[in-house]
Amino acid sequence: MRAPLIVVASSLGVAAFLWAFMVANDPLLVAILLAALGILFWALERFPQIEAGLIDAFRRARWVATVVWLLIVVLFPFLFGKNAYYSHLLVLCLIYSVLGIALNFQLGSANIPNFATGATYGIGAYCSALLALNWGWSFWLTLPVAAFAATVFGFVLGLPSMRTRDAYLALVTIACGVIIHQLLNNFEWTGGAQGLIGIPAPSLFGYSFAQPLRIFGFTLPFQVHFYYLSLALLALAVVVASRLHHSRIGLAWNALRADEVAARSVGINVVWYKVLAFAVDAFLAAFAGVVYAFYISYISPDNFTFLVSVTLMTMVIVGGMDNIVGVIVGAFLLTLLPEKLRAYSDYRLLFYGVVVIAFLMIRPQGLLPQRLRNYEIR
Repeated sequence: MRAPLIVVASSLGVAAFLWAFMVANDPLLVAILLAALGILFWALERFPQIEAGLIDAFRRARWVATVVWLLIVVLFPFLFGKNAYYSHLLVLCLIYSVLGIALNFQLGSANIPNFATGATYGIGAYCSALLALNWGWSFWLTLPVAAFAATVFGFVLGLPSMRTRDAYLALVTIACGVIIHQLLNNFEWTGGAQGLIGIPAPSLFGYSFAQPLRIFGFTLPFQVHFYYLSLALLALAVVVASRLHHSRIGLAWNALRADEVAARSVGINVVWYKVLAFAVDAFLAAFAGVVYAFYISYISPDNFTFLVSVTLMTMVIVGGMDNIVGVIVGAFLLTLLPEKLRAYSDYRLLFYGVVVIAFLMIRPQGLLPQRLRNYEIR
């Protein structure tokens, strides 16, 4: 009975902290919450038996954890009532979580530095928006087409990148990302610098996602529709990431991360698995781009700059490379942090950098670092 209690208590504690951090507007309260979070992760770093106990409890009470977290994520928007701002923040956190998981296939699993995730994110958004505005395609039809287009770009980017390694590979992805941004900014059919306006909201069986959600006597803002849509996308990303991590593909990526020469010597097709990492990253990033485009209803090249790719890489590193939960934690923290630091005005980016550096000093391997594979004989 001890494991379920630990799971329920820790899960509710995480949900309560997230709620408090989201509604905190006083700079002092935000600082106190960040300090508390820092102390928590310092304790996990200083006393590894605490983290080991939590992991063991979640492993033993897996079904309890699943039910508890399912209830938390479904009911969480109801805590904010009609406040659209907090629902908007939740949607952005979920979208960036999907993008972080997409990048994690490369950066975390295979140690491939990719600064072009923002470009594939933009390709998915622009492809779906153009299909919707010019040919009247629905959101659901644009999803697979945009994902296919971005995946093709991932292959196109991955193949020539195989001739480079390490810092040179990073430079190639930076160049590709900048090229895509400039093309979006200069082509007339993409709307140029002004972007694309009036992207229609998705609808399902005649029900438009642009109208408020009314359920069980509650009236919630329309953003909640996109919260659940983004949540479903994140669930898909988590399932795909988990399956790939525990498959031969995940083992091959980890072998590349450990020692590429050794991986090649035991028969692993290095080129194929690297290009596959590019393609999977682009596939999931495109899905996130489609949801973002139809949610905001306006996109421009400034939404998909090089800075977006850098931010995503920071989320993966701070959260914990090759750890799905860690990436999600990093995405939520670094998406909400700039909003909570708005009170510092011109010094916001300075404090943002200080907080990131502080967490990396507390947990150099990330807030929730990667764990060793555990093989059990059945």
